[in-house]
Amino acid sequence: MSCCCPHSRSASRFFSFFAGRYRKRFEKKGFEPSQKQLMKGLEQAGYQGSKVLEIGSGVGHLHQTLLEQGARSAVGVDLAPKMIDEARHWAQDRSLADRTQYILGDFMEISDSLSDADVTVLDKVVCCYPDADGLVHGTLSKTNRVYALTYPRDRWYVRAIMGVMAGAMKIVRSDFRPYVHDPRMVEKWITGAGFSKQYQDHNLVWLSQVYVKT
Repeated sequence: MSCCCPHSRSASRFFSFFAGRYRKRFEKKGFEPSQKQLMKGLEQAGYQGSKVLEIGSGVGHLHQTLLEQGARSAVGVDLAPKMIDEARHWAQDRSLADRTQYILGDFMEISDSLSDADVTVLDKVVCCYPDADGLVHGTLSKTNRVYALTYPRDRWYVRAIMGVMAGAMKIVRSDFRPYVHDPRMVEKWITGAGFSKQYQDHNLVWLSQVYVKT
């Protein structure tokens, strides 16, 4: 992983720091409300027998659950080394090592080396990239059928939360920043690539959407 961008390097350190906590949280509490919504949308779209590509795959609990429920194989991409380590260990624990592949790197830097997938998942990833346009179009180009994502709602209080987080990152001299991108533009990019929205739900902060290629 080159991670030449200061933002990517800082994001790598930030998420590696929380890797162990992510795994323990899921083992104790299961999916977050927004992830339950995303799973519901994926169930409606269908993923049985599919190859899954998860960008920002974290400790792996989402795509590994899809594998346990009928997906064929999964590739997880994350720029945080400790997230990748946790995901590999968990895949071993869940007897999924032979159906998973983990790649350390920033999708925007390594996308040319990735194969297409039937289902692409981005859970709370769009908000981690300043170039949402490039990320969405890049991941869409790898998607054959289903495109699922969760990202922040464009509300004043969400922007306030992200602003506080950005301020905290600046204080600790981290180059990582969270972003609130316009959902209207995100949807325009996705539908413009030939996908139709099949599912949408939200909570106070997160918007969950699932699209199917038409």
